[in-house]
Amino acid sequence: MNIAWGITGAGHFLRESYEIFWTLAQEHQITTFVSGAGEEVLRMYGLFDKMSEISNGEYLREIFLESRSGKSFPKAGRFLLGKYDALIISPATSNTVAKVVHGISDSLITNAVTQTVKGGTPVYIVPVDISGTLMSEMPYFIDRDACEKCDDCPPKERCPKNAITDQIDLLKCDGCGLCVDCCPHSAIRGGFVKCRVRDIDAQNVETMRSMDGIAVLKNPNEILSLF
Repeated sequence: MNIAWGITGAGHFLRESYEIFWTLAQEHQITTFVSGAGEEVLRMYGLFDKMSEISNGEYLREIFLESRSGKSFPKAGRFLLGKYDALIISPATSNTVAKVVHGISDSLITNAVTQTVKGGTPVYIVPVDISGTLMSEMPYFIDRDACEKCDDCPPKERCPKNAITDQIDLLKCDGCGLCVDCCPHSAIRGGFVKCRVRDIDAQNVETMRSMDGIAVLKNPNEILSLF
C-alpha cells in the first residue's frame, strides 16, 4: 500500500510514531510530509537523519519538507489524484488539530488533510492532547543544579553542531547525545515532563471525531491495526 505520513511539531508520540512507520515501511511505501516545526523537532530528538530508513527518496518514498514546499504546497495535489491509500498524521499537535477542526489549510500538513478528505481517501490523526494529563519526553537540557560551569566544558568542546554555550540551542542540536556521555557531572539530560491537556484542545479532538473522512486514534500503536 501507499501510505502518506504527516509529522507535526510534537515531541510526544514522536519516537513511537517513528518506530511504527519503520515497521510499516518493511511492507509498504511511505511518503513522509514534515511541517516546519516537525522538521525542527525531528532534529532535536535525533531522528531527522534516520528518516531515510523509512522514506528513501524513491517515488512514493520521498520526504517532503514544508520548508522547501513553497506556499501552495503542490505535492498536496497527490491526495486529490488518489496516489495514497491513507494519510496518517502522527503525532498531531493541538495547533494542527485546531486548524483541521476550523477548516484552516495554511500549512503543508493541514493542506494535505483538506486535499485528502476532498479526494475521498481516509485520514487518521493521532493527537497528542486528548484528555487529562500526559508524560511528554523532553529534548536535552542542562541541569543547572548539577552543572559545575567548568572552564573546559567537554560537552561544549565536543558538540559537533556547536549547540552548547551556557545552554543548549535546540535549533542547532541534532539529538546525538554525545554531550550526555562526555559531561563529567552528568549535567545534561533528557527526561519527561507532566503536561495537562487544555479543555479547548480536548474539545477540538472531540469535534474532530465527528468530522467526515477523519478518524481519531488514541496512540501510534493503533496505526498497525489499519494495515
